[in-house]
Parts: sequence; structure tokens; C-alpha cells
Amino acid sequence: KQDFATYNHYLLEHFQSLANMTKVRKSSGEPDEFENQVAQELLNLEMTSTELKASLRDLYITAAKEVDCGAGRKAIVLYVPYKLQKSFQRIQAKLVRELEKKFSGRHVIIIAERKILGKSYARSQKTKGLRPRSRTLTAVQDAILEDIVYPTEITGKRTRCKVEGSRLLKVYLDGRDQANVEGRIDTYASVYNKLTHKQVSFHFSS
Repeated sequence: KQDFATYNHYLLEHFQSLANMTKVRKSSGEPDEFENQVAQELLNLEMTSTELKASLRDLYITAAKEVDCGAGRKAIVLYVPYKLQKSFQRIQAKLVRELEKKFSGRHVIIIAERKILGKSYARSQKTKGLRPRSRTLTAVQDAILEDIVYPTEITGKRTRCKVEGSRLLKVYLDGRDQANVEGRIDTYASVYNKLTHKQVSFHFSS
């Protein structure tokens, strides 16, 4: 019995190690306990879901974080390589739905990793030219906003300056998605604030 239990423990550790290597690939350091948990769920879906199996085979995340949204609510943010974003988006609705079941209804948001290049950025001699606009702070924050609300389309934005000097970004989403998205907009606002330190409110266009 002891040998059998030891063997089972070995198999469990081996399976977990496989999940870590294939489903979470960090640029530096080892995955933390939560990232290992997410990696395990992704591998489970790859092995058991007929709809996701083929699509998930070559996909992986680079990080996973829990975000406190206040009032006892938490969201899960998955970071994925920019080059794999379109592949994730093809299955995002189904994948998010399945992961939210696994994580007790916590909202799951998928964001592509992007690198911000500062104003002091200088290209090498081989690649002369201006800093790519897609790498500026503003462009990256705009892209994060689009990732957070995906697949809902942003139809408009307005910045409102408050009396005390702070700014509030009002974002208008496609009204056709209101029924599906309305219960998530508080999460969207909390996650965007945590990632960018900017205040945002979401509304629906008519």
C-alpha cells in the first residue's frame, strides 16, 4: 500500500510538473502556487474538453494574478504572449466560461503582454527611427482596456476632469452586449485601475 501511495504521489508531482512546463512559461523565476493552479486547470481542459483540446495544445500563459476588486470580490488576470493573443481570442468565450466554473465564478480576464518603451528609448544603429507608437504608455494602456472588455467593442471614450483635479475616463461599450457584460463592468473598472492606476467608468451606447 505504501509503495502504491508513493507511486501515486510521484505521478501527481509529475503531472503537476508537466502542467507547469507546458502551460505557464515565465521569462524569469518559477511559477507561484496560484500560477501552478491555473496551469493545472488549463492542462485539464486540454485533456478533457473536446471543444478546447486542439486549440489549447500550443497555448500557454506567462503569468496569472488574483486582483482584489473590493466588496469581497476577486478577479483572475491571465497574461499571455502577444504573439498568441489572436489564438486565445478565438476560444476566449468558451475558455473563460470554463475557467470561471473552475474558480468559483471569479471573473477571468485575458491580457496580452506588451512592453512599454519610455521617452528616452533609442533604437540601435540597425533599426533607426522613432519609438513605435504601439509601445508608448498611452497606447499600451489603451490596448489593455480593449483586452479587458474583449470581445465587446469600445464605441467611444471621454475624459472628465473633476473639481479636485482628478480625471475619470468614461468608456462606452457596444449596447448590444449589455445583457452579457453588465454584471462584469465593476470588475473591468477595478482591474483597469489596478493595472494602470487610472479611474474608469463603463457605460453602454444606445
